[in-house]
Amino acid sequence: MSDILMPKATAVWLVDNTSLSFEQIADFCGLHPLEVRGIADGEVARDIRGADPIGNGQLNREELDKAQANPDYRMKALVSRHAELLKPQKKAPRYTPVSRRQDRPDAIAWFLRHHPEVTDAQISKILGTTKATIEQVRNRTHWNAANIKPIDPVTLGLIGQLELDALVKKAAEKKAKDDLKKGIVPEDPTLRPASEAGQFEPEVEEEEDFRAKRGDLKAEDVFGKAGAYVDEEDED
Repeated sequence: MSDILMPKATAVWLVDNTSLSFEQIADFCGLHPLEVRGIADGEVARDIRGADPIGNGQLNREELDKAQANPDYRMKALVSRHAELLKPQKKAPRYTPVSRRQDRPDAIAWFLRHHPEVTDAQISKILGTTKATIEQVRNRTHWNAANIKPIDPVTLGLIGQLELDALVKKAAEKKAKDDLKKGIVPEDPTLRPASEAGQFEPEVEEEEDFRAKRGDLKAEDVFGKAGAYVDEEDED
């Protein structure tokens, strides 16, 4: 049986407009019979508007008539003409211009050096390359290894800055989660180990330098001349 669009809305319509059993409706819509009973009792899908499966091309009149005539008959859904439009579109592989394909090893080397948290699969997807090429660049077995230099892929024009930022952020978050699961706590460079606590000693200037900066003078330097003046007055 093909999956139908809007199963609950279809079930609402079949409950209101046909004499099908709950089991037949449940089988056609992919629901539980009790859920269909709840729809009939007004306890489920109250605000859902019924969708005609015949009108949207998921059921033909002959199938419906057969099912209403035979409670044991199970209806077969048709492939809806709208189903193809609602299918998720597969993203096309990234295309890299021929003139820039020789730059990809440089971009790979940049990722390996500056962002090791980015996986090979992510690099392969964003640059449109293969895991084999990434491995060759990593092991320096690439045919042009001697000329490969790490260059930012944005500078090379292979990807955009926003795309790169999003990839690096995603990879960093995933690595942090994986490390947390393994019990690895990231180091905070602003914190010092507890073993080093108490080892800090404020710098103390040498006495000589300190006195020199402060301009300390000896007592005789300050009072020597004053004492001399006092002695002279006494002699007079």
